[in-house]
Amino acid sequence: MSRLRYLTAGESHGPGLTAVLDGVPAGLRVDVGTVDAELGRRQRGHGRGARQSIEQDRVRVLGWVRHGRTTGAPLALFIANRDAANWGDVLAVEPPEEGATAAEPVRVPRPGHADLGGALLYDLDDIRDVIERASARETAARVACGAVAKALLAELGCVVASHVVAIGGVTADSGMDREDVAAVEASPVRCRDGAAAHRMVAAIDAAAAAGDTVGGVVEVIAFGYPPGAGSYVQGDLRLRSRLARAVLAVPAIVGVEFGLGFAAAAAPGSQVHDPIVHDDERGYGRESNRAGGIEGGISTGAPVVLRAAMKPISTLREPLGSVEMGTHRRVESRFERSDVCAVPAVGIVLEAVVALELADAALDRFGGATVGDLVAAVGAYRRRIGER
Repeated sequence: MSRLRYLTAGESHGPGLTAVLDGVPAGLRVDVGTVDAELGRRQRGHGRGARQSIEQDRVRVLGWVRHGRTTGAPLALFIANRDAANWGDVLAVEPPEEGATAAEPVRVPRPGHADLGGALLYDLDDIRDVIERASARETAARVACGAVAKALLAELGCVVASHVVAIGGVTADSGMDREDVAAVEASPVRCRDGAAAHRMVAAIDAAAAAGDTVGGVVEVIAFGYPPGAGSYVQGDLRLRSRLARAVLAVPAIVGVEFGLGFAAAAAPGSQVHDPIVHDDERGYGRESNRAGGIEGGISTGAPVVLRAAMKPISTLREPLGSVEMGTHRRVESRFERSDVCAVPAVGIVLEAVVALELADAALDRFGGATVGDLVAAVGAYRRRIGER
């Protein structure tokens, strides 16, 4: 059972996004400026659309942080949508007044989106209801929750970071150290390889000129995550399965791999598995980290490493074919304001959901009503396994 849970509500162009984060131990320092900084990171990156120049995301903490620290009660976070001012009548809560002109319903689903499936599932006459909630705008709420989870992991000495390793067919080397974080953040595509970053920018610009979009791959690394989180006794408790579910729940993510990932399928076992070592100072460890910090569903203490593949944005300026619902006429799909590439930004979202899952797994394993309890339990476990 999850100790750390969150729910989000709100639409892309509604008044705002709300998140409720439950299970945060008491005594955690929550800095609103740090949460806002994470929201700002999500809005940057070469290839983003005009929406990012409209929104300037800031979080309002509605409950329950007192004097900068959590109390053990659920946190309520709110992020206003500035663009909502332009959509008041279209997304109004109350029905239009008698005689008023209603907004034209959207009846042409866009390929690659939730438009058609959502309209059929919920028996909707206006696809706008699907567009507003299925939008990746919702991920801003996850980033806000993830910022709190990152603060909790920091108490355990864990830092979650990410970098882009591929965009539009241009690839860079995977792997990064903590010292690489500053270089990644300075890159317009969040890639630490300057030459590859230059080619990625060119690939994004070429796609924009052609009315197309590009996807890519992001690597997420959790440095300093403690050993012993997760379990092998049930499938849903395995740390990889928990992380995979969280990552694949991010819009447009179509694949995830850990450590060597799919490359392990083509290599002999001697080049896949990590030899175990021991010394009196550090205890048990591994000579390498091909497993990506997880063995048998349990964290090893090595960095947790995963990569996620993002498909190209589904909204195209040069539209694909579609069908008008109701008439079944063959038409071109609609274009709504969109990004050409959101791979750099999705790295921030992936950091957030990975942090939330790792924090939840740590609380499941070590418990604690307060941050001090959690830190003490992790320390006690490290001492116990160090004596084996």
